[in-house]
Amino acid sequence: MALVWVYPKFIFQNQKTNFRKTEQVPNFTNILTTTHTDAAKLTRHRPNRIAAARKRRSFTLTAMRAVVQRVASASVEVEGRIVSSIGPGLLVLVGLHESDVDSDADYICRKVLNMRLFPNEKTGKTWDQNVMQKNLEILLVSQFTLYGILKGNKPDFHVAMPPERARPFYESVVEKFQKAYKPDVVKDGIFGAMMKVNLVNDGPVTMQLDSVQPSRNQNDAVEAS
Repeated sequence: MALVWVYPKFIFQNQKTNFRKTEQVPNFTNILTTTHTDAAKLTRHRPNRIAAARKRRSFTLTAMRAVVQRVASASVEVEGRIVSSIGPGLLVLVGLHESDVDSDADYICRKVLNMRLFPNEKTGKTWDQNVMQKNLEILLVSQFTLYGILKGNKPDFHVAMPPERARPFYESVVEKFQKAYKPDVVKDGIFGAMMKVNLVNDGPVTMQLDSVQPSRNQNDAVEAS
């Protein structure tokens, strides 16, 4: 039986000791040379790709961050004592970036309150109503580790807002939620405390929300480059 190797435009047949060449053997030297040339071109463009990646990284980090979870219940415990608890509603972990301003808080507040994460029993639609339409509760928890960056295996939090600025800013975020919704159904943990957050995730449903502001982030990306 003949053993046949097929290359583009080249066919070789080897039967016992007979070797028959049907066309010219390909010049593998030229192929390797071409490959090395292409690799050199890619290497020359590598710094541009690295710079672009740095710009994208700067863009994504400059925002206030919220992790929103639809819960059946949630609570915050500090030193063995329950300081806040809710029934069905939303547990919102809030991460503050060092560059956050009041407009970031406005955006997060508006989006969280209007996210349609709940079903409508009347229409049967799954993602149809927000937390206010369902008249449910909200538990806010300050979470600076949302801006943790691994350096090797150790987390670094230098892009998170410093505590002395973060405390009043976070308190203003809580006030925005209470004013936009209802004060008695918006609760929070204790800023800066070692908290144990207990929750029953309903679904589970978890969404990450960033307050991206293109104009400000693009300027930061240019400066970083």
